[in-house]
Amino acid sequence: MELHQDGRRLTPQRKKVLDLFQRIGSGNHLSAEEVHSNLVQSNARVSLATIYRTLRLLVKMGFLHELELNDGGHRFELLSQDHPDHHHLICLNCGRTEEFESEQVVLAGMQAAENKGFKLIESTLNVRGICPDCI
Repeated sequence: MELHQDGRRLTPQRKKVLDLFQRIGSGNHLSAEEVHSNLVQSNARVSLATIYRTLRLLVKMGFLHELELNDGGHRFELLSQDHPDHHHLICLNCGRTEEFESEQVVLAGMQAAENKGFKLIESTLNVRGICPDCI
């Protein structure tokens, strides 16, 4: 998949955001504010509004996955072909996010989709709790 699809250009800002996620690798979750902070620290001139628009576009295009947190916040991660059906433990207090894999969750999703006549696209589970640092 390319950023040039559907007439969308690879603007310098889009490239910088995608490069940041590729540099930190899959499994790392960043908020829009953290993306903005990282880019500003690297002397990129980009507004927070541009970051929000770019992140939403990269999700629509299938480059990033958006994870909604309990407090209404969002984190983003690079989509991984190595671990497409992974799950998240999310701390309700600090937002810490840890990934895990579970074949049982994937199988339950497949069975539920089949039983209801759905075509399964992905199977993810978000488990919310309190991390050890916040207990």
